[in-house]
Amino acid sequence: MGALEPRSVVGVLASLAFAAQASAGFNLNELEPGVFVHLGRQLALDAPGHDDIANIGFIVGDRCVAVIDTGGSLAIGRELRAAIGKRTALPVCYVINTHVHVDHVLGNAAFDGDGVSFVGSARLNEAIARSRDFFAEEYAGDLGSARGARVIGPDRLVEDELVLDLGARQLQLHAWPTAHTDCDLTVYDAKSSTLWTGDLLFRERLPALDGSVKGWLSVLDAMKQMKVRLAVPGHGSATHDWAAALVPERRYLQALTDGVRDEIARAEPVEDAIEHVAAAEKPRWALWDKVHPHNVVRAYQELEWE
Repeated sequence: MGALEPRSVVGVLASLAFAAQASAGFNLNELEPGVFVHLGRQLALDAPGHDDIANIGFIVGDRCVAVIDTGGSLAIGRELRAAIGKRTALPVCYVINTHVHVDHVLGNAAFDGDGVSFVGSARLNEAIARSRDFFAEEYAGDLGSARGARVIGPDRLVEDELVLDLGARQLQLHAWPTAHTDCDLTVYDAKSSTLWTGDLLFRERLPALDGSVKGWLSVLDAMKQMKVRLAVPGHGSATHDWAAALVPERRYLQALTDGVRDEIARAEPVEDAIEHVAAAEKPRWALWDKVHPHNVVRAYQELEWE
């Protein structure tokens, strides 16, 4: 079983851990029996190695395997598929995408064929259609020979809840209201009480807002009620302390909300808000300067007309 990072370790220690992973190649830990996780690196989307920043992995049942997110390139998807083949002879029956972002879906083409069903939120196909041209233009190298038309969306949709049976192992999928994106999905493995949160939970790396900050806070409150023994976030270390794992992200999103509302009330420009909103949070998160300005702009767009 792979080691889990203590909940209090952030900042420099987290950066060192991810640097070590980067130098070790394609890391893969079995955090619970049959639950395999590859930890992504703490890199920006415009940095070399940006195709390997998301936590991805797979769950093995008695009948088949379910993949949860496939990474940010065809190459990463192929590495994941090769890793599966080294650990089980069972076929991959499902590829589950937790949302639309490139670091989670561009490896899908590595699993195309052989009866694999792609599963996602009922809104994921629309989100991929909106993004396909952008993916093809900005991430052509990551798609390899699989150009824009090969950004594979789901053929099995989750409107609200869906249960997938891997053979003596059931996965409970839940599609959430708009939060991190408009197509967020979580995967709960009932056998191990493991929750794959997608990017509804970030650890160490600053959360990135593309959906609704109010919606995200509401979703976190609902997720807090879930009985989780192991949580696998979209980015950052896995943890057995579910309640504590939610605290830093919720604190940042609340500070973002309160700060933007205050700036709007004082008729301050968004440029001023970027410098001042949630400033106390900056030392606690990686990639602040890359992510926080976008979050403030997105929150402004949502909150200025409420």
